[in-house]
Parts: sequence; C-alpha cells; structure tokens
Amino acid sequence: QNKKKKMPPKKEVAEDKVLLGRPGNNVKAGIVGYPNVGKSSLFNILCNMQVRAENFPFCTIDPTVSRVALPDERFDYLVKVFKPEKEIPAYLTVTDIAGLIRGAHNGEGLGNAFLSHINACDAIYHVVRVFDDPDILHVEDEINPIRDMQVISDELRFKDLDMLSQSISKLEKDVTRSNDKGKKEELEFYKKIHEYMTAGKEVRFGEWNLKEIDMLNDLSLLTAKPVIYLLNLSEEDYIKKKNKWLPKIAAWLKENKPGEPIIPFSIKFEEKVAAMTPEEKEEFCKSVSAKSALPKMITTGYEKLGLINYFTCGPVEVRSWSIKKYTKAPQAAAVIHTDFEKFFIMAEVMGYEDFAKHGSEAAVVAAGKLQQRGKEYVVQSGDILHIKHNAGGAGKKK
Repeated sequence: QNKKKKMPPKKEVAEDKVLLGRPGNNVKAGIVGYPNVGKSSLFNILCNMQVRAENFPFCTIDPTVSRVALPDERFDYLVKVFKPEKEIPAYLTVTDIAGLIRGAHNGEGLGNAFLSHINACDAIYHVVRVFDDPDILHVEDEINPIRDMQVISDELRFKDLDMLSQSISKLEKDVTRSNDKGKKEELEFYKKIHEYMTAGKEVRFGEWNLKEIDMLNDLSLLTAKPVIYLLNLSEEDYIKKKNKWLPKIAAWLKENKPGEPIIPFSIKFEEKVAAMTPEEKEEFCKSVSAKSALPKMITTGYEKLGLINYFTCGPVEVRSWSIKKYTKAPQAAAVIHTDFEKFFIMAEVMGYEDFAKHGSEAAVVAAGKLQQRGKEYVVQSGDILHIKHNAGGAGKKK
C-alpha cells in the first residue's frame, strides 16, 4: 500500500509591503500653517529638546531643522539596566516651513518656495490657530480654524493638480511618439488621480493597489503625506480642555479627513513649562491638571512617518535605531552599517517584553526566549537585536 509522502511545510516568507510615502529611514516632518499661528514658537521649543550634536558628528544641522529625541520608556529602561557609557535615542527630524497663504500654489507670498520645502518632507504638522488675541494679527482678519484648514488643504491639492497636469501633458507626447505600453498605463493612472483630486479629494484617502502606490511614491504628491493637526489654544482653554471650536473641528475632520490625528496644545503653556526646572514643571502640571503635549506630538509624528525602532544594547552603548514598518532583518541591519546587510548571517532577537519580564540577557536565554532569525524575519518594534555578519571577518556580532 503506497502511502503518500508528506510534503515538508512551505518555508515561511514574509510578504513585502509597500507603504505610501518615500522609502528609507531618513524621513522628516514639516510644520506648516498660516503666518502668526505659533509655528516658529513651537519649532523653537522643539529645538530646545534637540538630540545632542555629538551624536551626529558628520551632520551640519540646518537652522530650520531640529532633531528631537523620541520619548520612549523602553529605551529609558534599557539605559537603566545596561548603564552604558553612551546612550543614543531614536529621533524625529522636524523642519520649520514659513507661513503659507491663500494663493500659494500660484506663487502668492513666497508660495512656490514654501511648497517645495513641504515636498521635501514626509509628514505634515499643520498648526491651526484656535486662540483669540487682538495683538496678534490673522491674515484673514478673523479666527476661523476650519476655513484655515480648508485653505491650506486646497493649496496643497491645487499644487498637486498643477504638477499632475504638467506630467500628463508630457506623457501624452511620449505615448504619441513611442506607443510604450508602460507609459500608457502610467498616463491612464495619472488621469485617474487627476479626476479623483479635481473632485476635491486627497491622495492619502484613496484606495490604491501596490502598483499604484509605487507610481504615487514616484510622484511624491503633497496630498499623499500624512497630516497631524496641532490646535493652538489659549493657555486658559488648554488647561480647561474647552473651546467652542474643538467639537466643530473634530466633526469637520471626521467628515472630510477621517482618521487624521488632532492634538490640542497651547504655545503659551509650552513656553511656560519649557522655562521651568523638572521639579517646578511637575508641580505646576499637577496643580493645573494639564501636561505638555510635545511628547504626544513627537510620538504621533514618528508613527505617521511609518517608523518603528529596535535596540542594540551593551555596556558601551544603548542605541535606538529607526526603521520603516515591515523592514526585514538584513535591511534593518543596514541602518547600522551597509556591510551588515551585505554580509548578514542572522539576527539574535530578544523581544523587549521578554527582556523586561526576565531582567537580563542571561535570564532571557535561560527562559528559551532568545530567537535566531534569518533574512526573512520582519523586525518588530522594540526588538533587541544582535546582528551576526561576515563583514571584515567571520561571524561578528553587533
């Protein structure tokens, strides 16, 4: 009797995922909004939170760019356990973009320059003025946050439509000349996006397949970038957590931009606590039952950029490394050094939760929780990695 041989189980291969947005880890968020809404004041506070320059010896930091340390309790815990000589957190790069106004896509104000600065960013912090102050002028003369949000959104969409129209004209000429099948497909898709956006929609809310996402990423449209709305309230309203505009803004966003985060804050409150000692800050925040919104801004920006972080730990250095979600182990290793991807052997992986539970590497090993993973392993947020590689010799570890 012939028994059927059991087939060995198929080797698990992680499915490649494509995210909307620029690939790579060198991504940044831009602060945009009308003039006089608190953008530069917010940026100045973020500059005071900048990661120490000695961690970036080969970088000249532009005065309009700030690298802000990512608040991460896991990193703080690992530093406490390993007591390293050097600690380097993950960071979020934030850039300050001068005020946009109505008509910016036609070059009003310094419109075109500002829009090209936004194009160099991968996510947008849209600062919206919700406070009243007769001493601070509003370019539209009256406070209306919903109008302001709509105007800025429209300016970005109009700029995308202008750019798409130019691309469509060029492609039409190419298709007429060459009858290239790939270019024909591209042209059809560009027309599809143009129609979609002419109807008032923004690219990031569309349903796109993987091939279309690849084409969108090549286009680098402004309305493909995720937006986080930062609502700048008066200090009093922020502490009371009340303002007549908040429910209206929430309803408008739910209808027009579903799923986009809103973070109320007060620049006056942030400036006040930024000038305090840690003890004074803790006491003051407790007395008014309010806390700084900056940590939430930073972590939300990091998540919206599609970033997660993993750790390398030892007595010399504890370091947090930023990678895009769904990154496989060899590509995650390349963030440390490109040779580590080229000569990758495997990764020894400890989950952060396992490490926190057992308290040391030896205890994690004893509990059988240290895993050896190959090239297809998708790195998870909080993984503690030892990369084994052949760069410059056999089986070295990082």
